[in-house]
Amino acid sequence: MRDVILKVKRATGTFSLVACFFMLFVIWLLRRYNSLAQKMVVSLTIAAFFDSVAYVMGESHPEGSLCNFQAWWLTYFDWTALVWVCLITFNLYLNLVREIRTEHYEIPYHVVAWGVPLFMSTLPLMAGYYGPAGAWCWITDNHVGWRFGIWYIPLFSLIILMICCYARIICVANERMRSWLGTFNPERERRKISLAEEIRPLKWYPSVYLLVSIFPLINRLNNAAYPEDPVFFLTLLHVLSAPLHGLANALVFGKDTWSQLSSTGIKMAIQSRLCDSTRIGEYHATNVRYTHDLDTHSDSDDEDNNVIFYSPNMILKDRGPLESV
Repeated sequence: MRDVILKVKRATGTFSLVACFFMLFVIWLLRRYNSLAQKMVVSLTIAAFFDSVAYVMGESHPEGSLCNFQAWWLTYFDWTALVWVCLITFNLYLNLVREIRTEHYEIPYHVVAWGVPLFMSTLPLMAGYYGPAGAWCWITDNHVGWRFGIWYIPLFSLIILMICCYARIICVANERMRSWLGTFNPERERRKISLAEEIRPLKWYPSVYLLVSIFPLINRLNNAAYPEDPVFFLTLLHVLSAPLHGLANALVFGKDTWSQLSSTGIKMAIQSRLCDSTRIGEYHATNVRYTHDLDTHSDSDDEDNNVIFYSPNMILKDRGPLESV
């Protein structure tokens, strides 16, 4: 039975690994990395990719430095993926509910997303609580309180908060859409469509984490109550669902992407990526002189003046009429 559990763990981890790699390829291919929200999805995918690596590292190692490393790696990237989902929710809340621009929050987001998991994953390592824990190395059965304090209690608390946050976001979005009813306005319709498209894929991330975390929680509760009598079926469901964060994220991301992945769409995207010869050069500004008297006999060769055009009544915005030079 142990061999079955390990094979299932590797299989689900591999599916997630491939899904994350494919998702990163599609993001690169379709250039989905320009806005802050898109960059955050890229970071989430990278975290899920490395999280999946922990599940395909190999067999459950005996207690030692390798086992501790696997446990730390798993805890760190589990937390990193969770924090990125929370930050995506928080960013959407600031944009749509509080109407705050968040482009300048990118660096603080990265500090939180990579720093908090480092702290949470290092605590059990420093305390010496990592070791064999079933199908992989994690916090051992002798420290059940740490399992729930480090992971499960924060996990489900954050999931509940995200669900409440998305409920508020959807309510505000619906109120705005109702307020936009009336005479047709192209700009208003564009904003309505953009708002719906932004919310639709992101709202599923908390649900995904809830679904893939239920069976691991039930199995760990059973392990805490009956540490010497693990249930094979619960363990199987645990290893089937726990490594699926990457695959689930890819499916959520792909809900609005599959339509662009037709053979024609892929061909055009590849040609755009590989055959784009556009070059953007740097523009060097010079001294500009506006005049109505084109003096072609100027004796000054040192002046770097360009004659652009002349209009007797030309006005620049907020600067008033131009004076002749």
